[in-house]
Amino acid sequence: MYSIIDIESNGAGYRKECIIDIAIYRYDGQKITDQFISLVNPESDITPFVQKLTNITPKMVKTAPKFHEIAKRVIEITQNTTLVGHNIDFDYRMLRQSFKRLGYEFQTSTLDTIPLAKKMIPDEVSYSLGKLVKSLGIPLTNHHRADGDARATLELFKLLISKDTENEIIQKQHDETNSKTYINKIKILTQDLPNEKGFVYFQNEAGKIILSDYVPDINKFSKKVFNSKSKKWEQVQQEVEQINYELTGTDIIAKLILNSKNIKKKEVFPFGLYFRNNKYIVEKNKLNKTEKPILKFRSFTQGTKAVQFIGLQEEFNDINVFIKKIDFRKRNELWLGQGRKLGEKMFMIIENGKIMSYGFYDLFTQIQTMSKISKLKIDLPLPSTDLHNDLQLALLRGDFETLPLPK
Repeated sequence: MYSIIDIESNGAGYRKECIIDIAIYRYDGQKITDQFISLVNPESDITPFVQKLTNITPKMVKTAPKFHEIAKRVIEITQNTTLVGHNIDFDYRMLRQSFKRLGYEFQTSTLDTIPLAKKMIPDEVSYSLGKLVKSLGIPLTNHHRADGDARATLELFKLLISKDTENEIIQKQHDETNSKTYINKIKILTQDLPNEKGFVYFQNEAGKIILSDYVPDINKFSKKVFNSKSKKWEQVQQEVEQINYELTGTDIIAKLILNSKNIKKKEVFPFGLYFRNNKYIVEKNKLNKTEKPILKFRSFTQGTKAVQFIGLQEEFNDINVFIKKIDFRKRNELWLGQGRKLGEKMFMIIENGKIMSYGFYDLFTQIQTMSKISKLKIDLPLPSTDLHNDLQLALLRGDFETLPLPK
């Protein structure tokens, strides 16, 4: 049994995409036994490029079902089948991340018609779906819509099956896709890891953590470990059976979590902000050892962006006004800002210019009293001077809403 699928997304950033159109045909090798076709409300914007490509507008999906409303139907139609698609990695990833947002792990075997077509129909000029089916005389209506592309993929798949008279290629492709080779192990373990900063935990079969670290890109770091030829990673590569992670979100949240875990990560701020001749400039801190920078930056680019922002604020022509704006001393405030993930906010309690604690809450949660905050807060063992510099930059950018401490 096969499920031939095609999905169109809203064009958001990698791993942040949402489904806007889906079509699935359940096929038993002879005939279609079930089908599901639907627009999907992504609950987010559709990029202009995708709107032009698919002719799907925000108005069209406004009244469409949300993914959680069709999830049960998707499971039902794909159950006990091999998922087939043209570039199936994309469609399969879209399903996995959509289900993951609902707290459900979606897994099934897959089959990609692109490598199959390359083996069965060599020497084609292009193996893109549109050009390939046109070359083969397979009708394609509503190209770049899920229904049209899924139906064309089904007809292509029928042709490939008919050409594979001894089922050797289909079987071989299936075995390669689902074999427990080292390469496949890497693919399975890393395919859903986010390209975001956080703590990553490599665990063995028994669940014991054999490697943990705080990294700026969880996906990139994990693949680097697997691809490394260094002997220090050999045991990890052999023993790891699962990878878990904890997202930290912004740099400020990352540093707060590191601080609360008593983990020291040395950070270098080689560039600084200076005010000379009524002008803000960025330069290397080592050039002038007697003058302290107003702010410090990790890179020259970060510094120039700050200068551009400052230049847009006329009030900051007065250096005293600027310094007062970012002054951290004697502040007694509750700061509210972006959390680690969508739908989450973070808070910080600042007393006498020192960060005493922080925590997270859902958007619908009210934290108007200290008694409520005390149940959610995570106390810091020590304040961080490096963090003060980040918070000054955040103040400058307006990343946080600052409120008096509630009673």
